[in-house]
Amino acid sequence: MKAYLKFDFTKLANSFLEEKLSDFGYKYKILSFGEIEFLDPIPEDKLNEITQSLNSYGIEVIENQKSVLVQKIKDAIHEMIFSDEAPSVKASVYLSEKLNHSYGYLSNLFSDVTYTSIENFIIMQKIELAKQLIVNDKLSLTEIAFRLNYSSVAHLSAQFKNTTGITPSAFQRIIAKRREISIKNT
Repeated sequence: MKAYLKFDFTKLANSFLEEKLSDFGYKYKILSFGEIEFLDPIPEDKLNEITQSLNSYGIEVIENQKSVLVQKIKDAIHEMIFSDEAPSVKASVYLSEKLNHSYGYLSNLFSDVTYTSIENFIIMQKIELAKQLIVNDKLSLTEIAFRLNYSSVAHLSAQFKNTTGITPSAFQRIIAKRREISIKNT
């Protein structure tokens, strides 16, 4: 039997961090997604131990300020796209207001560090969510386009095909076929 799961990555990551950080016994506060503040001084060797422990789970402690801001941009984009209610403003306005920097500065920094644009990153995140919505929620393409603030299903389809190499309809058929085969094999 197969079960299809839907994840709240923010909740999952925060729960995981709380569990791991409490093992070390230091007081901390989670400020926002991907940002914690230790409330007590931590000796360098213990901080290295915490860093190594988190690294083994794919969590990197970032120390470079530019990298920190790029991670905040990614987190804000993830929050913007994956939240149940999309913001009513353009992504550029949302990011500059949330991070207190001009969009031009954020865009240039993001491109310098990641070698891609904020716009491309947003598209990749939207397409990732579109795939999840197709697999998990069984929404129509019209509903998915509306949920992701696309102007039309054609616009969603074009970006989906440019990103994945197949149309959303073809992706839906593949998922339906896999489910059909899975049911036959049980």
